[in-house]
Parts: sequence; structure tokens; C-alpha cells
Amino acid sequence: MGGVVASASVMADRRSPAVQAIDKGIGLEAENALDKKFGDSAHINVSSFNQKVLLTGEVKDAGIKEQASAYVKANKNVRSVFNELVIGPNSTYTVRANDSYLESKIKTQMIFTDKLPSNSMVIIAEGSSVYLMGILTQNEAEMAKKIASNTNGVKDVYAYFDIISEAEKARLEKQGKADESQLSPASKQ
Repeated sequence: MGGVVASASVMADRRSPAVQAIDKGIGLEAENALDKKFGDSAHINVSSFNQKVLLTGEVKDAGIKEQASAYVKANKNVRSVFNELVIGPNSTYTVRANDSYLESKIKTQMIFTDKLPSNSMVIIAEGSSVYLMGILTQNEAEMAKKIASNTNGVKDVYAYFDIISEAEKARLEKQGKADESQLSPASKQ
């Protein structure tokens, strides 16, 4: 049963399965390495989508902020890095819990919004600011930004989308359906 759910999740995403795996690897490797390198001097979250990396969290000083960015940029699989690290004390459990709540609230709204492919984007909340990354058409991007902006408790919204045409959207959806039909027999095992 888990294989069926995982396959459906993979196919709804506009990234290829290979890029999804690369993104997962970038995030895990960078977050572990940065945590090991900076310890309690930083609280760094690494989010990767379509090989674009967003760094959020808090660092003790500007040097750590720059080192973290340089480390991630050095990864051969990373296309670009958006460094939104804040210089200051590490966030509290309460702030992080509020951010998780904001993320889930926005994700839920997007899931139930027609014509918005919520699996083709990632939503990150940090200190009441919301960061959106994904592969969307211009109309979808505007819809996503509006939903996030109108969510109670959100201070700012930053969007780092790869904007695609309607033709590219149709091609990716057609490709996703072809990939899904190839995976279906394996997922039933």
C-alpha cells in the first residue's frame, strides 16, 4: 500500500523522479553537514526544489551565514542558492511550532484550491515569513502567493518559482501520466 501512495505523490510532482531524488539528497547532505559544522551556533534549514536551495533559520554571525551559502553553492547538483538566514539567536520551540502550524494551514488551503498543483511546490515558514518554491505557471504562482499572503499570521511571502508556460505544463502532465502507467504494475506488488 505504501508503494502506491508514494508513486502517486511522485507523479503529481512536476519534477522528474531523478530530480526529486537529487533534491532529497541535497537537503539531507547539506543539513547534516551544516549542523555538524556549526552546532549550536546556527539553526539552519535546507529546502531543495528543482535543484534550487533555500536556506532559512538563524545564525550567530555574518561569517556563518556566508560559509553556509558557500558550502551549499559548492554542491555540483545545486543550480542556485537563496540565503534567507537571519543573524540572531536560534528560534524557540514556540516559534518553530507556530511556523509548522502556518505551513500546514497554507498547505491545506492549497490542496483544496482547484487548478493549483500543490505537489509541484514546497512551502516553508520561518519566523512568520513564508517562502514558496516550485514549478508553476504564472497564474498558478499568483494564486499560490495570494493564498499564502491571505493566511492569518503570515508576515511576508517570498516566491522562488520556476515559471513555465501552459504548453510546458501540458507536456509535464502528459509525461507524468506516461511515467505513472509505467510504474503502476510495480507499485501493486
